[in-house]
Amino acid sequence: MTQGFARTIPPTDRPALLVDPRCGSIDPWWDIPELSMARTLDPKCKLCRREQMKLFLKGDRCFSPKCPIDREKPPPGMHGTRRGKISEYGLRLREKQKLKRFYGVLEAQFRRYYRLATKTVGNTGEQLLSILERRLDNVVHRLGFAINRNTARQMVVHGHILVNGVKCDIPSMLVKPGDVIKVKTREKSLKMARETLAKGTVRIPDFLELTNNQEAPEGRMTRLPTRQDVDERITDIREQLIIEIATR
Repeated sequence: MTQGFARTIPPTDRPALLVDPRCGSIDPWWDIPELSMARTLDPKCKLCRREQMKLFLKGDRCFSPKCPIDREKPPPGMHGTRRGKISEYGLRLREKQKLKRFYGVLEAQFRRYYRLATKTVGNTGEQLLSILERRLDNVVHRLGFAINRNTARQMVVHGHILVNGVKCDIPSMLVKPGDVIKVKTREKSLKMARETLAKGTVRIPDFLELTNNQEAPEGRMTRLPTRQDVDERITDIREQLIIEIATR
């Protein structure tokens, strides 16, 4: 059964939770690659233009003069240059869309992370950001193994990444403190990670530790990320507005 760009499962056959034997992670059915292939197919630069900020979705292009934000291109659409005053709801919606697009998650995944954040002790907004920072594709990117999150997601899905010595191809897996993230000892896998590490464009945060960046790139999560550990390119996000719209 096909609907839009996603291959879905009939409602009667959808399990609430699945335990993936490859990583031992528990995820809803929409996060298992074999059961759901939904992804955003819109041009990446158009997403940045819509949010009027760099989301760093295109790797090296985001640092080049070709970036549409640096060229001050207006939002997409025939009325992009004539948009009226944004409403209170629209303001909150834009903050949520920025966060989702920056980390590459869809609405169903975002709702799951919000529910998980509400059950965690502490500020809900800060816990939501912490959960997003713990995604495996984000950790691979912030360790410097991939130039952006899209590339990191592809590396995970194609089996180039090991978690605690076991291959894991689920980008949404939440990494725990003490987990060791390693690039598979295969020439093609090592080449991709070494090239990105050599560029030095990604700053490694304090909650991650790069233990080996030469022969076999390897890193470890030392503790849970806090609000101060959020990617510096999106630190101005107003998470309180996101929580306000998520509770509606």
